[in-house]
This record gives sequence, structure tokens and C-alpha cells, in this order.
Amino acid sequence: MLKVYHESDVKPEIIKKKTVAILGYGSQGHAHANNLKESGVNVVVGELLDGDNARKAREAGFEVLDAAGAVAKADVVAMLLPDEFQGGIYKNAVAPNIKKGAYLMFAHGFNIHYGQIVPRTDVNVIMVAPKGPGHLVRAQYVKGEGVPALIAIHQDPAGDSRDVALSYAAAIGGARAGVIETSFREETETDLFGEQAVLCGGATALVTAGYEVLVEAGYAPEMAYFECLHELKLIVDLMYEGGIANMRYSVSNTAEYGDLTRGPRIINEDTKDEMREILAEIQNGSFAREWLLENQVNRPMFNALARQGEEHEIEAVGARLRAMMPWMKNKIVDKNKN
Repeated sequence: MLKVYHESDVKPEIIKKKTVAILGYGSQGHAHANNLKESGVNVVVGELLDGDNARKAREAGFEVLDAAGAVAKADVVAMLLPDEFQGGIYKNAVAPNIKKGAYLMFAHGFNIHYGQIVPRTDVNVIMVAPKGPGHLVRAQYVKGEGVPALIAIHQDPAGDSRDVALSYAAAIGGARAGVIETSFREETETDLFGEQAVLCGGATALVTAGYEVLVEAGYAPEMAYFECLHELKLIVDLMYEGGIANMRYSVSNTAEYGDLTRGPRIINEDTKDEMREILAEIQNGSFAREWLLENQVNRPMFNALARQGEEHEIEAVGARLRAMMPWMKNKIVDKNKN
């Protein structure tokens, strides 16, 4: 059984004695930067100086430098940029400026695992990966709570990288919930699989397909939206709270019987075979190559599919219905600030 670290297992003073450079003030970056600062850590932000994220970081009270300048000042360099940009920025700004013995930190193992970044042997390479989006990491910290986190060690010339990773994880709130040690390979491959097959790809495709089936059968789009998208959160919250059995305990007997008997007809052995193929593409690196090549040619497939999704009828129907729900004004994501 994996060991779970909590605040009592952590030395919080370790990270407080170091300067941390947050490269990228996006979803994860803004959360790490603000949580670290409020935990008493000295933080600088590396960003494009004339960009919108740099403005947000300055307004939040951070010193903002270009990536090279931030790296040169730091004992810990947190690579919180999009995966597809990290290799180039590492080569041009990080590698020439990172101090001997510094700690290079990732929140996802993609670039290390797939060899897009190969750090010098005198650099400690660690991972602190919260198991949730950055906006949730920030919102939970502000509430006095935390999102569970993973840590991993790739290179440890200093011999204390685990302690540094745990101290960093605690400072962003992870140790309030629990921190588990894994490896770069395991984190990368399971994370990509979860995103593609279940959490993002699987869930959105299932929601959209259910919506389309109801609308094509003549039901009102608003009814289809409520049944296939809106109420999904209620079900997921019950599973989040106590597992699948907790959800089944809460719903009606009719719903549970439909779940038990019809669910396997939707997610069947053919579906699992496709999931296995997706996992194989992650394990053999073909997905990583595809995604990196997609970025090299200016993302034609990505942009077309994203636009197609944004223009789907379910988005317009949802926008109208959410306007009737005043409680949704208190949002986790505020694009003006984070």
C-alpha cells in the first residue's frame, strides 16, 4: 500500500528558505504562486512581459521577469507552462540559467518521460502534481483545505529532493489532503489515460452523445441538457464523496437498476478494447509524438475540433440555462484574474 504523507510528515521551513520561480502564470501557475506566497515562500514569476498573464501576476503582487531572469534568481524552478511549450523554453531559457544544484520541478511528467527535456546531472528533478485543476488548487487553499498531490523524484544529486518536494507540496496545500509518492512514468501514463478515456474525452463524448440522442428523438434541448449534462455534477459529487456505492445508495431504486443493467451495455468490452488501444498509444509514445507534431504545424486538427465543440448546440442551450442559475455567479474560474 502506498504511503500517504500529511502535514506532520513535512518540514515546511525547507521551501521557505528557497526562492521559487514559477514559469507560467496560467491555471496551475497562478495557484502555485499565490499558495506559495501565502505560505511564506519567496516567489518570482517568469512570463512573457507584455502578456495578459504577466499583467495578472503583477496585479497579484508578484515580481515578473522573463523566463531566463526568473530562473537565474531561483533555487527551485517550477515548469508550469503548457506541455507543448516546455521543451523549447527549457532549451532557450532554463538550461543556460539554472543554478548548479537547483531543483527543477514539474506538475506533470510529460516532458521528462518522453525525453523532450533532459536536465543536466547536477540538477535535482522532482514532480509535485496536484490531482486537480489549478483553479481548484487555489480555491481549496483559500478555504483552508487542499487538493491531494503526487510527488516523484527523477534525479537527486543533492540527496534531499523528497524533502523539498514534500515541503513544496505542503506549501500549496497538498499535505492538508495527502501526498503520495509515484514515478514520472506512472504519473504521466495514468494521467493521460484518465484525461483521454474517462475524465475529459470519455465524459464529454458520453454527455454529447446522450444529448444528441434525446434531441434527435424529438425531446426539448433544454430537457436533454438537464438530464445529460447538468445533473452529471450531482452524480459525480456523490461518487466523489463516497465512491460509486455511495451514489447508488443515494439515487432511486429505479435509477440504480438502470445503472446496473444498462450501464454495461454502453461501456462494454468493445469500449474497453478501445481504452486499451488508447493506453498503448500513451505507453509507446505515439500520442506524445502526435501531439508534439500537431503543435509544430500550428494545431490544425486541435483548432478545428475545438471550434466544432464550441459551436455545438449543447453550449448555446447550456449558456441560456446557466443564466437562470444565479448561484453560478460565484465561479472557480475568473478569466480576468486567473
